[in-house]
Amino acid sequence: MTSGVQKRFERVAVSSVFGDPLDRRTWSAAPYNLSQQLKALGIAVAGVGTGAMRGEQALLATHFSLMGYGTPRSREAVLRTLPARRRAAARLAAAMASLGIQDALHTGSMDLLPTEAEDGTRHYLYCDHTWSLSLQHRPDRNRYSARAVEAFELLEHKSLSCAAHIFTFGAYVRDHIIDHYGIPAEQVTAVGSGMGEIEPFNGAKDYSRPHLLFVAKHLFVAKGGELLLAAFRIARKHRPDLQLTIVGDQRSRPFVPDEPGITFRAHLPWEELQRLYREASLLVQPMLNDPWGQVYLEALLSCTPVIGLWRNGLPEITDNGRYGFLVDEADPQALAATILDAISDPQRLARMGEGGRDHVLQTYSWKTVAQRIAFI
Repeated sequence: MTSGVQKRFERVAVSSVFGDPLDRRTWSAAPYNLSQQLKALGIAVAGVGTGAMRGEQALLATHFSLMGYGTPRSREAVLRTLPARRRAAARLAAAMASLGIQDALHTGSMDLLPTEAEDGTRHYLYCDHTWSLSLQHRPDRNRYSARAVEAFELLEHKSLSCAAHIFTFGAYVRDHIIDHYGIPAEQVTAVGSGMGEIEPFNGAKDYSRPHLLFVAKHLFVAKGGELLLAAFRIARKHRPDLQLTIVGDQRSRPFVPDEPGITFRAHLPWEELQRLYREASLLVQPMLNDPWGQVYLEALLSCTPVIGLWRNGLPEITDNGRYGFLVDEADPQALAATILDAISDPQRLARMGEGGRDHVLQTYSWKTVAQRIAFI
């Protein structure tokens, strides 16, 4: 279903500061998947990578320090600065001029221009978070100086204000942009997200075997890995048959202890990750500050209920706990109690798993996202 019959644009430049937007490896493949569906609607799509080049990284990091922002601890910190945004804007403007395209769809709020464009181009944004929202739970907030926090907030406001329309993953982000940044409600639409390579699971599943899954990639601490390990040790004292599989890359490996019940897997092809989703009783992913969590959708699509923190996008994804378990605080005891409660009733897990799969199939798809963005 489309909200109207008029196309918002016939040609569009999809941009990303995190790499080539037409590459599956960029931003969890969201720009790629969205671009493919826009093409399927008859829209011509050009991909533009706007991030800093290798030679610019050191220069931008130096600026970060000289401005009194502190020491940049991540690529994200550098990308939030005014010079980085200006370079991204210039790179995008040059690409659009050479392609003869007037509409740009920015993927991620750090990719949006810091001031309103003067060349008649129209800028749209598809985002999962805002700077202000991220500050509510950022584990590294103290690494930013007060000056940096204020500067990034100002840039975020300017960026959002210059967008012709803003599309968000979650409704909670939409409401925040309207309430906190003062963007008119008619200029912000929650469109959801789609899924990656994981396919729906319709087979039989044994929930009586308590097997937990955690998918870290390289962000073990931010994804809630340390919190989960502490909770797992507590829960396993009551359920010695409890098993935990951790999926990550080699940057996560040092965090994983060699303890009974814990298995670490790295460098998995999609087919193997899909098998792990389907075999797990629960995805336990107490992410500290992830705004959405594609892993939640992938798990639910595999008939695997989820456990996470009651924050950001998870309440929305699980329909306020209908298809998963929400923990109020990032506390090991509370998380352990929730794990034990969840695995105590396999039949409940089966109902939640099947309902979650159907909910995701009906609610989240890149085709739907593309239609909501493409049509007025």
